[in-house]
Amino acid sequence: MNTEKIQAMREGGKILGNLLRDLKEYVKPGMSEKEVDSWVRKEVEKRGAKVAYDELEEHFPGAICISTNEQLVHGAPSDYVFEEGDKVSFDMVIRYKGYCTDAAFTMLVGGTGRPAVKKMISVTESALWEGIEQVRPGAHLGDIGAAVEKVLKNGKLGVVENYVGHFIGKEMHQEPDVPNYGKKGHGYVLKEGDTLCIEPMSSLGSPKNHVAKDGSGWTVVLNDGSVACHCEHTILVTENGHEVLTLPD
Repeated sequence: MNTEKIQAMREGGKILGNLLRDLKEYVKPGMSEKEVDSWVRKEVEKRGAKVAYDELEEHFPGAICISTNEQLVHGAPSDYVFEEGDKVSFDMVIRYKGYCTDAAFTMLVGGTGRPAVKKMISVTESALWEGIEQVRPGAHLGDIGAAVEKVLKNGKLGVVENYVGHFIGKEMHQEPDVPNYGKKGHGYVLKEGDTLCIEPMSSLGSPKNHVAKDGSGWTVVLNDGSVACHCEHTILVTENGHEVLTLPD
């Protein structure tokens, strides 16, 4: 097991987890996406890490993905001003001591919103944790996908299949993929020292989606304009199970 990698990702994961915890408290109605993005960039630098999106070959116009309402993932920060009850998903990758960690969460701006959206966020978070519970040496990626899919479908949510989780380390996206669907006992077999990102994505309506014509080339929206949800953690496979690296203190 690469102890340098594990220690760097533990430290980086804690930085990211604490930053996202603080971001959840920071976001208020009346702020614009770009204002929030600017705050995030300053916080990353203040905490001694780097914005991993700055390293992408295809330029991403921000430090964090901000996906509001019908936007699913990869939302490019815009001039949109948050309103009470907006659903917003934040997804971020940082680099620390040469290694990446990745996490995401979804919230309601101001803490209030449609009951169906609140339930969607709760179910999707439960799906994430059910997927995490499958992580141990000898488990298959299909075990994770099957667990995530079951929770989302039982919650009557759409299961997004064309965007998936991934392994992570020196690069933010590494093989193999970690789908949010699958069959138990199928796929790559996890081993001690693996680091992966599980990231369920769901929808209130159809999960079908496309890249928006907003000029960014990044923002993904649901075809039917319904509301989307996304949450994620970076996980280490340990000798006897797993460790969630991107939890806050």
